[in-house]
Amino acid sequence: MHPRVVEIGEGIREMKIRGAGRIARAAAEALKVFAENFQGTREDFTRELEEVKKYLLSTRPTAVSLRNAVYYVINRMEGDTLDSMRESVVQNAENFIAMSHEAVKRIGKFGAERIRDGSTILTHCNSSAALEVIIQAHRSGKEIKVFNTETRPWLQGHITSRILAKEGVDVTMIVDSAVRYFMRDIDIVIVGADTIASNGAVINKIGTSQIALVAHEARVPFMVAAETYKFSPETVIGKLVEIEERPAEEIADPSEFPGVKFRNPVFDATPPEYIDAIITEIGIISPYIAYQIIKEVMQFGVES
Repeated sequence: MHPRVVEIGEGIREMKIRGAGRIARAAAEALKVFAENFQGTREDFTRELEEVKKYLLSTRPTAVSLRNAVYYVINRMEGDTLDSMRESVVQNAENFIAMSHEAVKRIGKFGAERIRDGSTILTHCNSSAALEVIIQAHRSGKEIKVFNTETRPWLQGHITSRILAKEGVDVTMIVDSAVRYFMRDIDIVIVGADTIASNGAVINKIGTSQIALVAHEARVPFMVAAETYKFSPETVIGKLVEIEERPAEEIADPSEFPGVKFRNPVFDATPPEYIDAIITEIGIISPYIAYQIIKEVMQFGVES
């Protein structure tokens, strides 16, 4: 396997590459690198492409964006010669990456329209789509304030704070457990998504469901910003979304806590009844039409 493909794959696995959109684009880039650098026969190309596919899919099991990126690039491969197949994979990867960037911009445009001047926004983790909504609202001249969680244990909220501060947004970082305390100051919650199931449930960074519950209790609108390639076709046929658990060392050194067990789930599921709307690149939709989006928009394929 090409060293750059492995570098990208391990970057995803080790969370050097974070965020569902970035992960998806990285997976597409890895397939492009494979195709551009492949040397061998047509049969070898088909076999090794399957190996790269399985390798990439193994890196982050919950991120449907990664799976859909891989399916998009491979399932659209055309041609019956080695050169045409290679060129097709490269073109598909470039198309997906461009589509992903454009989707984020459109989500930002649609979402910013829902932000009222003077609003205080809460966001969680580090979502490119959610950030684009906030940033476009700010650039349009709206006076907004943002509270963002630090997002343990990887502290992705630090990235969010720095990005917003650089944009000139009034941003305040809070500890994850302070969300309920500050919810009284919040006008709208905007988060991203790693996976959206066919029933409208949103799988996102651990802690999202608690924030949604608190927002529901406080009658604060809860919005999800997500590209359509984060919808999961596999959930239509009954497959459950696998919630990834990561090593205890991300929380603490287990050797310092003899007799203590650790659990470190990365994601949780927010039920659709706590979600007011999902902002996508094709418009703002109800979570209850997720199945329709998968059926009519998604054609990336399902692994049997």
